[in-house]
Amino acid sequence: MDQHKMTIPADKWAPIDRGAQDAEFIAAPSLTYWQDVRQRLWRNRPAMASLAFIIFLILAAIFGPMMTHHTYYDQDLKLSNIPPIFEVYQTSPEDGEPQYVFLNSGNFKLYEVNEGGEILGLLRAKRKDLMKKQHIYAFGEEELRVDYSQLPATLVDGDGNPATSLGLKWNQTNWFGTDSLGRDVLVRQLYGARISLTVAFVAALVNFFIGVFYGGVAGYFGGNVDNVMMRIVEIISTIPLTLYVILMMVVFQSGFLSIIIAIGSVFWVDMARIVRGQMLSLKNQDYVAAAKTMGASTKRILTRHLLPNTMGPILVTLTLLIPSAIFIESFMSFIGLGVSVPMASWGTLTAEAVETLRAYPHQLFFPAAAISLTMFAFNFLGDGLRDALDPRLRK
Repeated sequence: MDQHKMTIPADKWAPIDRGAQDAEFIAAPSLTYWQDVRQRLWRNRPAMASLAFIIFLILAAIFGPMMTHHTYYDQDLKLSNIPPIFEVYQTSPEDGEPQYVFLNSGNFKLYEVNEGGEILGLLRAKRKDLMKKQHIYAFGEEELRVDYSQLPATLVDGDGNPATSLGLKWNQTNWFGTDSLGRDVLVRQLYGARISLTVAFVAALVNFFIGVFYGGVAGYFGGNVDNVMMRIVEIISTIPLTLYVILMMVVFQSGFLSIIIAIGSVFWVDMARIVRGQMLSLKNQDYVAAAKTMGASTKRILTRHLLPNTMGPILVTLTLLIPSAIFIESFMSFIGLGVSVPMASWGTLTAEAVETLRAYPHQLFFPAAAISLTMFAFNFLGDGLRDALDPRLRK
């Protein structure tokens, strides 16, 4: 066996130079818990995209209505039910410059626009032929007819040929169109975001303070105190929370403040249960026993030792409560128990749009899309926070 051993010359070996600083060198920087949470949340693309969308929505709700001359309550019945995209037609009168019009097939009205898509006004029909189901418009010597004998209505010339189309144009006057009263849908959408988000955030904060305090006290003291307090929670939970909110809205009457009180007064039970469970698992830890030995008061133990260590589940629950509050507010407004007219929320916009769904589906699309995207964003953000705050996933 010795004849097969490899012999390496001594000059091929050299000792590693280790200085005093090399002994203390760490290959990767040490991260605190919250630094690690931030890095893992940053790497979660759906959560970061959701966070960016939420920030954009909040900024748009605050500053968007300030950047336009439209308001959420101004009405112009001449411009009612205008779509956000329409087909522009060109007229060619022999004695003048060409005019541009578009046909609102929902109400058989003709509007004058410029070539870029800005609405100039409602045109009056020269005469109406009710037998043939046509409205006749005169442009110099040329005539255009709105033929609604077959739906959808079409625009034809005097000989019955289709009018000259310039293609689809975006509505430059009202980007999201108008509703049945001629109000700008975009401004009402942004103002509705103010109402819905404000209700959701305020209700979530109320749930946070009530739920954290209630669950913290029940979990820390335990025994009979815990039994009595949790039986109250179970009684509240036996009846669906949505029904509680409806009953309270009937008592308080509909309004912005009433819906905040109604949601905030009963939606704290989930938060209380989560905080109680965390307290039961943490109150027997050694650092709590050490704090008691050093004479720390109950208030200090709760606020300085226990609650900070339950912030992970609390933040996740708080994030997931916000979309629930948005949905409840929208549902209350949809059934007529939300904010009062002419104030707009996503629920009232949806309720108004349902009445004209077949003719003007765009009026329902925008508030429904806003509710859906916002709920998706908060749920994705909540899932990302849950994964980032889980210490078992820490590297």
